[in-house]
Amino acid sequence: MAHTMAGAARDNFLGNSPIWYKLTIIGFLILNPILVTINPFLAGWALVIEFIFTLAMALKCYPLQPGGLLAAEAILLGMATPAMVFHETEANFPVIMLLMFMVAGIYFLREMLLYVFTKILLGVRSKVMLSLMFSFVSAFLSAFLDALTVTAVIITVAVGFYGVYHKVASGKKHGQSHDHGSDDEVASLHREDLVQFRAFLRSLMMHGAIGTALGGVTTLVGEPQNLLIAKIMGWNFAEFFMIMAHISMPVLIVGLITCMLLETFKVFGYGAQLSPKVREVLEDHDRIMTEKRTHAEKSAIVVQGVVALILVIVLGFHLAEPGVVGLLVIVLATAFNGITEEHRIGQAFEEALPFTALLVVFFSIVAVIDNQGLFTPVIDWVRTYEGKEQQALFYMANGVLSMISDNVFVATVYIKEVHELFLNGEITREQFDALAVAINTGTNIPSVATPNGQAAFLFLLTSALAPLIRLSYGRMVYMALPYTVTMSTTGLAALWFLG
Repeated sequence: MAHTMAGAARDNFLGNSPIWYKLTIIGFLILNPILVTINPFLAGWALVIEFIFTLAMALKCYPLQPGGLLAAEAILLGMATPAMVFHETEANFPVIMLLMFMVAGIYFLREMLLYVFTKILLGVRSKVMLSLMFSFVSAFLSAFLDALTVTAVIITVAVGFYGVYHKVASGKKHGQSHDHGSDDEVASLHREDLVQFRAFLRSLMMHGAIGTALGGVTTLVGEPQNLLIAKIMGWNFAEFFMIMAHISMPVLIVGLITCMLLETFKVFGYGAQLSPKVREVLEDHDRIMTEKRTHAEKSAIVVQGVVALILVIVLGFHLAEPGVVGLLVIVLATAFNGITEEHRIGQAFEEALPFTALLVVFFSIVAVIDNQGLFTPVIDWVRTYEGKEQQALFYMANGVLSMISDNVFVATVYIKEVHELFLNGEITREQFDALAVAINTGTNIPSVATPNGQAAFLFLLTSALAPLIRLSYGRMVYMALPYTVTMSTTGLAALWFLG
């Protein structure tokens, strides 16, 4: 009886995750109290590494549960307080609203998005040109909207494409319901093409995700921390763009060149083509959907297009916070397309809310980082240098720390520290401006190295799409590596020689 109950408890704990993974999490939970009694600072860094491990193993177990257990234990051990967690969450409330409402809003635009991107995908036969288009459009939109919104769009599009082909590969007809999360029904004839199609979508998603970083660094609305930096510095939209341009524009050019070279030479997981069989399936689907499309469905696509235009205008001119705009998108897209049932509206929130919960857990880890002063030694060390060396070290330190934690948090900590130095008369306005540029570019560019570096990357990793196209933490790091090297070194060189 006791043995049976123990077995049931083991099976229930973290569900179907591998035994070794469960034992590892238990080991972390046992280790942390011991480390806290020995050295709280060491325990803080151990917690950060453990949390990154849960992100890296996202395909084994969604990080919310193991990460949440680690965060809860940290609070119980006094490494941070519930009030600190609430403060971090409150400070990032615009991001939370963005996730809750904007991602759901994009869900109600999916027919229009799939229609438009299907035409692009089938119309542009060159994979190099298609990849450049994904990267450049993502960069352009991220400069005026925000990276999470753009990432939500490309995820919606990729899930749509994958679902279309997977259904046909499983022997189902266009009108039949289908679970595209399982390969059990995929015919052996299609399996090789499915593997190649996954690689094709992975490369497009990574180009698009990197594109959001290329554009996000350029303007004050591109990333959440950009707005904070601009507010402290007193820069408007045009000033922010011009002050960052000597770094952001060379990085954009090098990023697009990197995209082209990766697809041309087919390295680091890139270069997969759209096979003729998959193209035929997508073309057939497009033709059938065009023939079957009713007046109501055509009207829905037009309505969604108008709502998308409103979205771009409102966000482009920053007339309201993105989360508020997302709610507007939900209201308009559902009201004018006759979606009034609660359960149909509820489906739109299934993708965003688990990640929103995970983000709050992440803020708990950030609270520990802040409370334990884990980054303080780095800040103190960088302050011992002056001039170009100090700017370069600020850029690199921000980059490395953003890879470990989160670029918004790192930028917030650093810009406040530098602002204090300026207010105390320890640095001049010219030095203040130069360090602000280093902080903004340092947090936005090298942070593409890891999924936890930017919220948009983490959202992609934990989305429903990632397991479908086999996009793991390690694979994201590997595929981002060439971009990390070329973009980071270009940014550093531009800061040193063009600043």
